[in-house]
Formats: sequence, structure tokens, C-alpha cells
Amino acid sequence: MNRVFEVRASLDIANRVVVTGLGVTSPVGSGKETFWRNLLAGRSGIGPITLFDASALSVRIGGEVRDMDTASLFRHFPEAAEERDRKIPLGLAAMDEAIRDAGLDERDLRTASLHVGVGLEMFCLDDITPYAGAPDIAKALAEAVLKNGDGRLLQTPLDRIADILGRRFGLRGGRWINCSACAAGAQVIGDAFHLLREGSGEVALVGAADSMLNPLGLGGFGLLRVLSNENDTPERACRPFDAGRKGTVLGEGAGALVLETLDHARRRGANVYAEVLGYGASMDAYRVSDPEPGGDGARLSMTAALADARLEPAQVDCVNAHGTGTPKNDVVETAAIKEVLGRRSREIPVHAVKSMTGHMIAASGAVEGVTAVLTVQRRAVPPTINLRCPDPQCDLDYVAEGAREFTGRTVLSNSFGFGGQNATLLFGRFT
Repeated sequence: MNRVFEVRASLDIANRVVVTGLGVTSPVGSGKETFWRNLLAGRSGIGPITLFDASALSVRIGGEVRDMDTASLFRHFPEAAEERDRKIPLGLAAMDEAIRDAGLDERDLRTASLHVGVGLEMFCLDDITPYAGAPDIAKALAEAVLKNGDGRLLQTPLDRIADILGRRFGLRGGRWINCSACAAGAQVIGDAFHLLREGSGEVALVGAADSMLNPLGLGGFGLLRVLSNENDTPERACRPFDAGRKGTVLGEGAGALVLETLDHARRRGANVYAEVLGYGASMDAYRVSDPEPGGDGARLSMTAALADARLEPAQVDCVNAHGTGTPKNDVVETAAIKEVLGRRSREIPVHAVKSMTGHMIAASGAVEGVTAVLTVQRRAVPPTINLRCPDPQCDLDYVAEGAREFTGRTVLSNSFGFGGQNATLLFGRFT
């Protein structure tokens, strides 16, 4: 056993926590094997929007999930067939894959806790538009619902994915919902990890799903001026750390993981992908849409994760960067990585999968958590595509030349969200 892990194993950690199941729906492929193969190949999942008519918008591109087997999904979850919020089927598909991948039986599922990260409650503009001229829109909507019993006029409940999963699998181990923007996916993994490590349960189903690919989402983010409007070259539009980057690209998807205490995984002979080593979170206490310029929030998050894992900066072997492709985020994150990891930051690979998937908002941290786990287990680092002319202020090794063999043992994964909500996870090779 590596000396790093010998030292950790001897410390007073109540329970080691491992990953035993994975599931993904993403713009670069659904199902963990397709997803991983396309990531390593550097295939962009970004293209023209087809989910609705985006011709009137300034931004008409995004990362759509195009290969999800909805017919099979709706046979398994018939109540989801009428859902109009894209994140519901995306999340169910990823969670179902992770549960099946882990091989959990009914008894394990009955006691498993459920942790779901989601984006904002969604409503359809077509439902709301007829009431736009009402003196009191809220009152008019409430009266319409009471009169017609038309539940479609209500926003999608934040716990809808959890509700369907809970009833389908008989989950009774507790339910947690997180809606912390781009940090939600990483935070649900971290929170579940802490609960299991401290002895609150043995199995946790963890995942996050989101889709902002609707007129309100795409239009709203466009008004914030954080999106690339390079509609004619969508596959090149998201280029983290490149000097010519113009903004991020919205994507959609879901990532899911099954976490277990090591003792429980061993008792049932489960396949172990990787170990969760640490988790840290912080707040910028700055602006809603801009990162704190000095990178204090990002630095605190990474430092907290290292402390939680009881690892030194020199023991980090790879960074899965938040890497949005926005001018401000990439510079701030690079500076924070260099400050936290010091000399080590220039010795290890750093990469950003959003260059291929786009920014999946609440789902990003979970999908990138799956990526980090596979990086450790499959011993390969996916590339950062479209990085042709590095920004002088972004001067780390961003794996721009294609996928790279990975001989290290640990991956640090960052998720920095709107509102200054930050989360960092540390995963390690299981031995």
C-alpha cells in the first residue's frame, strides 16, 4: 500500500467511504462507458439547439443529451413520461444506471439515504404567458390552478426526482435535496460522504441533474453575458483557459454515484471504483455572478478538502478544474490552484471537461465527480479540447494535446457556483 494511504488508514477515521456504482447522462454520451470513451476521444457534445426554436435568441447553441433511451426509461419509471422538465428523466436515468451498476439488493436500497442536487424549479413559458397582463400574476395563477386543477401550471418541485426514486425503490434511509447552483452536484457527494464516514448509514445514492436548455434558461444566462455566442462554430465555442475564450456554453445532464462504507462494500463483495478522501466547501461572500477576484473562496474550498482528507498539497496528482471558459473564472481558478498547491500545481495535469459537455450547472459537479472517479480507476486524464492559444494568466498543464495516461493516485475536483458557492472533492485510487 502507498505510504500516503497507510498513514490515512491508521488515523481515527470512523469509516472509509468508497464508490461502487456510477451513472451518467451527458451531451457527450449517456451511460458511463459511452461517456468515458467519448471524453477520452475529445468529442464535443455542443451543437445547435434543437429542443426548441432558439432563432430569436443571441445564443443558439448548447450541449444537448441526444442518446437517452427514453422508451426504456419510461417503462421503468412510468410516472416520468408526462414530465416536461428535462432534468427529471436525465436524473432518473443516471441514478438508475448507478444503482444497477452497484448491484444493490432490495435490503440495501431500503436503508440507503438519497442525496439529490438539482437546478432551479422549472416552469414553461407557455403556461405563464396568458397571465402576463394580470394585475397580480401570482393570484391569477393560483386561481387558475384551483379552478382547473391544472397542476402543469405549477413549478416542478425540487424533490421530484427524489420522490420518484424513493417510491420506485422503497428508499427509507433519509432524503436530502440541494439547490446550490453549480456547486450542488459536488456538495451532495460531499455531504453524503461525511454522513457515511461519521457512521450515519452504510449506503448513499447520490446524484445531480439539470437542464437550463429552455427559453428562460438560455435567455437569462445570455443576458448575464457569460455565454459564448459563437453559434457558427459550436464545437469550438467552449474553450477553457484559452486566450480567445468568450464565455461558457450551457449543457444538460446528470451524474450519479453509489457511496458505501468500505465495510459494507466488502461484506457484499462489491466492485470498488475509488475511495472518497475529502470534501471542502466555502462561500465567496462577493457578487452573485462573479467569482471573488482574489480567489479566496476557491482557495478556502480546496484547502478545506485537503485538510478533511488529511493530505498535503504534494499528494494531489491531478485537478479536474471547474474550467467554465469564462474570462474571469479561469484566471481566478488558476491563481487559486497555484496558491493552494504551490510548486505541485505545475507538476500535475489539470483538465476541464466542460470544453466538451458545456456547463451543466447543478449537474456539473456530479458528472465531473464521475469523471474524477474514472480518471483514478481507468488511469487516464481526459483532454481539455479547443485550447490552442493559452491565456498567459492561465499557465498550468491543462492536458490540451489529447487524453493522457495517469499514473497518480489522487484527483481533486472543483465546482464553483453562482452566488460564490464552492465545493471541492478529493478522490483516491482504492487499495
